[in-house]
Order: sequence, then C-alpha cells, then structure tokens
Amino acid sequence: MANVVDSIAKVETFIISIPREVPYLGPLKPGEAINARGYLVRKGNRTIYPSTDMTLLIKVTGESGKVGWGECYGIVAPEATRAIVDDVLGPVIVGRDPGDVAVIHEDLYDLMRVRGFFGGFYVDALAGLDIALWDLFGKGLGVPVSTLLGGRRHATIPAYVSGLPRATLSERVEFAVEWVGKGFAGVKFAAVVSDEGIVAEMAALREALGPKVDIMVDLHWKFEAAEAIRLIRKLEPYDLYFAEAPCAPEDLEGQLRVAQGIGVPLALGEELRTVFEYRQRIERRAMSIVQPEMGHTGITEFAGIGRMAQAAHMRVIPHASISVGLFMAASLQVASTLRDVPYHEYQHSIFDRNLEFTGTDMSCAAGNYLVPTGVGIGAEPKDEVFAFVR
Repeated sequence: MANVVDSIAKVETFIISIPREVPYLGPLKPGEAINARGYLVRKGNRTIYPSTDMTLLIKVTGESGKVGWGECYGIVAPEATRAIVDDVLGPVIVGRDPGDVAVIHEDLYDLMRVRGFFGGFYVDALAGLDIALWDLFGKGLGVPVSTLLGGRRHATIPAYVSGLPRATLSERVEFAVEWVGKGFAGVKFAAVVSDEGIVAEMAALREALGPKVDIMVDLHWKFEAAEAIRLIRKLEPYDLYFAEAPCAPEDLEGQLRVAQGIGVPLALGEELRTVFEYRQRIERRAMSIVQPEMGHTGITEFAGIGRMAQAAHMRVIPHASISVGLFMAASLQVASTLRDVPYHEYQHSIFDRNLEFTGTDMSCAAGNYLVPTGVGIGAEPKDEVFAFVR
C-alpha cells in the first residue's frame, strides 16, 4: 500500500456533447442520415457514430481538495459508461489512496470479470477513472504522469494527419496536400469513404504528395482476410506505410493471415482494451504496429501494452478518438515514455477545435505534438466545456 498523501472523497461524471457542422469522417453519403438520438450509421463499415463530439469526463476529488480528471470513450450511449462509474466503480474506491492506482485498477477489473465484463463499456468506464486517478496521483506529488511511469524520452512526438473529411477524391487529395504543406509527413485516408475506389485514392494521394510522405490506410474492418491481402498487395507499389484494421476485430485468425500475407506493416489495436487482448495477438505476430487507444485502455493498461510491444520489437503508434483532449494528454504522457513511437494519430477535425476547452500547453503543429508538461496528465477541462453537458 502506498504512503497516503490523499484519499478519494468523491467521483463525478459529465457527458459532454459538442456540436459540429460536418460529422466525423466527412459529409453524409447517400442513404446516411442522423437519427432522433443524434447518431448516424456509416454504410461503408456499418458502424454507428455520433453527429457531435461526445465524450465522458470523470472528476475524482481527494480529501485534500485536489482534483484528478479523466476521460474515456463515450461516443455512443455514454449514459451506459456513466452509470457504471456512478453506480459501481466510483463508490467502491471512496476512501482509497490514489497512489495505489495500479492496484485499484486491478481490483476494479476483478469486480466484474467473472460475469463476462472484461471489455466494452465496463472497461471503457474503468479507463476514464484510471486516467483520473493517475492525474490525481501526479498532482499530489507535483510531477507529470510520465515521471510516475519512469521518465520521459520525448518532448515532442511526430503526428500523422488522420482522415480527409471531404466529399470527393479530388477534394481529399487537395486537403492532404494542404496538410503536408503545413509540415506533416504522414497522412491516413479512410477506406469507408473512398467511394471512387481505395486503390484509386492511394494512387492519387501518392502522385500528389510525392515519394517522401508516409501514406496509411484505415480499412475499417471491411474485408475478409483473402480480400484484404489482395487489396493491400495492390496498394504496396504506391509505398503504403501501413494498413490498419483489415478484418473484423474478433477475427484473430484473419488478422494473422493478413499479417503473414502482405509486404507492409499491419496495424491493429484501437478496439482492444487490455494486455490480455493484445497478448495473444503480439505472441502470434498478428500485427507489427500496435495502436492502443487511451479512451479504451486508460493509463495502466496503455503502459502495459506499450512495454509488451517493445519487448516484442513492435512499434507503437497510438490511436486517437473523439475527445476534448484529456485522454489525448494522457496518451501523449505515456507515449513519451516509450522507445519506438514513430507517430501518434492526429484527429485534426477534433483536436484543434476542442483544445479551446482544455487548459494545457499540449499542441500539435508543423507535424509534431508537444507533450504536455504540467503535473498529472497536464490537462484540465475549462469551465466553458460544461456548457455542453448533456
């Protein structure tokens, strides 16, 4: 048990929903519509998304009055994640020392694992609470999370531009050229909206961007393994940097077949939450690039996944989802402690506009993230964000 410098007095949750003019991944396609609850289903991958930037913030207050902030993946049915924190996780940890954060994480994971809740909304909720506890722990000692994890290797981390939210291929190519002109060396396009053809989009991007820019593709779990191999092989002559998420998340054998059947790195992991899910894929070499998503994993699991990837000589390129910036700050904190992090995903349509609601020196410009330097995760929500409480 850690030396008690504080104890947890209260846990609170806030659903945030920030309106946006253009939905995530770009304008609506024919047959797509926003429903009465504010969601839309992308026909390209049959996946539901919010029409707003929706997230769940978690506030942990210590008896000292210090506050730790967390955030988790809450883009769909955030009431479910909030209920888990409010009804199950929060009350259990009142009175505990936030310095025991890794032990608390294990204890909370154990609460429901025998009932089958070793993923999904339950672990998402745990991720947000875990971030808040690390933040409170760091504030109690006056140091950043990176120091708590053993030390910071990187003050900046290269960022790749994720998504080209424009309606046509020519517009997406022009948009990519604009970002490269701003100093970014990597661009990822989304197959789910490549209506003119995935290979055609890759070819057009390579022609416009030249030979030195890294181009990635997110296949959004659209393909059976043999289909994915055939497609990726067609993309390889254009010097594809990596192919992401080719098969259904539960198709471990398919992921393994693709990894063995292509000549470029395979990237996986945004939908995975724990070292247990990653371990079997790392052991079987089902990918060569690991993509932990802080909004799913929390700091404890993210750090464990990163160390495991390093031990297997795999690269870590963290995923970034919809947020107001808190779990982005946490992601950069942990990524800064790892050896081989060639990139971190940059959701430009989300990060930049929501940064105004976050107090931090974290930024992304000229192709690089600045890792926040403040104590804890180095970021806190500004009062203005609570105007968007749902």
